[in-house]
Amino acid sequence: METRRILFIGAGRMAQAMIHGLVKQQGSFAWQIVASNRSDTSRLEALRSRFGIESTSNWQQVVESADVVVLAMPPSEHPAVLAQLRDHVKQHQLIVSVAAGIGVSGLESSLPPDVAVAWVMPNTAASIGQSMTLCALGSAVTNEQVEMLTEMLQALGQHQICTEEQVHKLTAITGSAPAFIYRAAQAFEEMAVEYGLSEVNARQIVGQMLLGSANLLLTGTEPQVLANEVTTPGGATAAGLEVLERGNFMSILQEAITATNQRAAELGMGNPPKR
Repeated sequence: METRRILFIGAGRMAQAMIHGLVKQQGSFAWQIVASNRSDTSRLEALRSRFGIESTSNWQQVVESADVVVLAMPPSEHPAVLAQLRDHVKQHQLIVSVAAGIGVSGLESSLPPDVAVAWVMPNTAASIGQSMTLCALGSAVTNEQVEMLTEMLQALGQHQICTEEQVHKLTAITGSAPAFIYRAAQAFEEMAVEYGLSEVNARQIVGQMLLGSANLLLTGTEPQVLANEVTTPGGATAAGLEVLERGNFMSILQEAITATNQRAAELGMGNPPKR
């Protein structure tokens, strides 16, 4: 088994989810993982204890030994880190960003010519190997690097190779929309508790309902067909759907996706998060 060294610059939730997936992976590569976090040494200590990985507070000292460098910090921090990385990057390395709005073109314009880059957008389900990850490749990525990246992404769940523009648009659905689903789950749980279930049992029935519904979608059946199978004209489900339609449920979700994409684009241009 070949060993590949991967450096995470940033040790937040997404880096932790990816590390979790990689340490569980059994594939062609053995991953030697290093995590870097400039300000939070307690988080690095927790990662070392949990996953048995290496850590450093100064990524510049170890970056040149890495085969893959994952930029796992917020979009607003990318310009400064990329400016520093430009003086350290080597021809054989693959530079990967997991930040919203950055894009392959943003990476390539900030690094020396012919540096291999990829823009990867997992979601937090990477921590249980169930991410739906989107990926766009730079022009200099080699076949060997594609193999390496594919194995990384398989450790996180499923993935699709897309154009940069598609990743920009679809991240709102694969990365942000789970938050919308969780809020719906919260509403279902609260109603189940109101009807007398414990919080534990409420979460179990809601979670299984969502899992079963998702599995039916993955059979390839259209959502409208599945909805019709649940709905009897004039029946109880139809009454609930009528309420959603009066509230423009579909339009609200589509507006939420549009708003997410607009804000991601702003973040990619360096606008800081709103307080």
